[in-house]
Amino acid sequence: MIRVVLFEDNKSLRQSLGLYLASADGLFFCGAFPDANDALAKIRKHKPDVVLMDIQMPGISGIEALQKIKAALPATKVLMQTVYEDEHRVFAAICGGASGYVLKSPDPEVIVQAVRDVYNGGAQMSPTIAAKVLGMFQQQFVQTQPTYVDLTDREREVLSCMVKGMSYKLIADACCLSYHTVHWHVKNIYEKLHVNSAPEAVAKAIEGKLVS
Repeated sequence: MIRVVLFEDNKSLRQSLGLYLASADGLFFCGAFPDANDALAKIRKHKPDVVLMDIQMPGISGIEALQKIKAALPATKVLMQTVYEDEHRVFAAICGGASGYVLKSPDPEVIVQAVRDVYNGGAQMSPTIAAKVLGMFQQQFVQTQPTYVDLTDREREVLSCMVKGMSYKLIADACCLSYHTVHWHVKNIYEKLHVNSAPEAVAKAIEGKLVS
């Protein structure tokens, strides 16, 4: 069971998403909270595998809470949830250690699938956010020379899909693979790139020009 905690200041969204998370297969919903002022204490109490964190809340912001969580509990996976997709927030969340950055959706199954992907070592980024991340890193590493990493053709194909912000399910469909085979390839990619998350893998892929 994937233990999940939700931080969301919008009461109706907090209640509706909380109910959906509580009923989703394979998830154990630990609780929902209207702000992240004492997020660290709540996480230490409930020990979630994945934290769903709203980016804009009263008191400390979701990004500030993310930074505190990763500093104290680096193994905790934090999935940022927001209506914003501007470069500043995206970059701050990724640099702060977010395992994913998902736009709020009227379809709660999008959030549930993002939680599962993050738990399994992947990351969820909408295509628009993935494009912004790609643009940011391309600008930052435009002068970088290609780096050789011994990836298989299939691993490069999977990595290319990750750069596009595709979920495990979409990668599986695009590459004609099972969900578990995608997870196996991503694990190998992490080991070869010496990274621990999908945003780090995407950054290295762009920096080293590992995919076209």
